[in-house]
Amino acid sequence: MPKALHRGRRLRRCHHLTRVRVVAPNSAGCLVCLGRGHDWLGLCLCLSCGWVACSDDSSGHHARDHYEETDHPVAVRLPETGGPRWCYVHRRAV
Repeated sequence: MPKALHRGRRLRRCHHLTRVRVVAPNSAGCLVCLGRGHDWLGLCLCLSCGWVACSDDSSGHHARDHYEETDHPVAVRLPETGGPRWCYVHRRAV
């Protein structure tokens, strides 16, 4: 499979994908937002532990907060668990 292109140059495969596991979502929504009575625009699933949190499209950014607290680098948008994954370290789809 060819390597991804980014602004005309080839990107190396993200080594953080080695930390991806088969996980079950821990909830059906962002627990932080639910506890505060907030809504979200999108949800992400942490592919290290199964934590579900609101995406960066949402005002809470709780999926990014989870990465910053745990160093779990890769997440996927829900419900598209087979779709593109996001690496917070490299700040790009992987």
